[in-house]
Amino acid sequence: DVQLVESGGGSVQAGESLKLSCVVSGYRGTTNCMGWFRQALEAEREGVAAIETNYLGGGGTYYADSLKSRFTISEDSAKNTLYLEMDSLKPVDSATYYCALDRFAGCGGGWSRPSKYEYWGLGTQVTVS
Repeated sequence: DVQLVESGGGSVQAGESLKLSCVVSGYRGTTNCMGWFRQALEAEREGVAAIETNYLGGGGTYYADSLKSRFTISEDSAKNTLYLEMDSLKPVDSATYYCALDRFAGCGGGWSRPSKYEYWGLGTQVTVS
């Protein structure tokens, strides 16, 4: 079975950084799309960033416009791991962060739609005060 497990969340002060990780197991394919989403209390799940993964090399990256100056998505195919580096964190960044996998397609313009992704992790909590 495909499993995604996030880690790296925590409580930090405004202005600090965090790096989230998402380990994928049970799947090794060709080009697909992996994304980071976040969901704050009483809010909809929103797309943070996505990356087209190809085990023969790198792929395109996509960001929410409001976050691309502070967040960086990357992946290490050898470790089957997706990363999200978050700098200059603000209290509004507080949320549960989820990673997601679309096995069947690259990212493209629909990368931020949660319905695009078949597999999800359980999330890791980020709190910024």
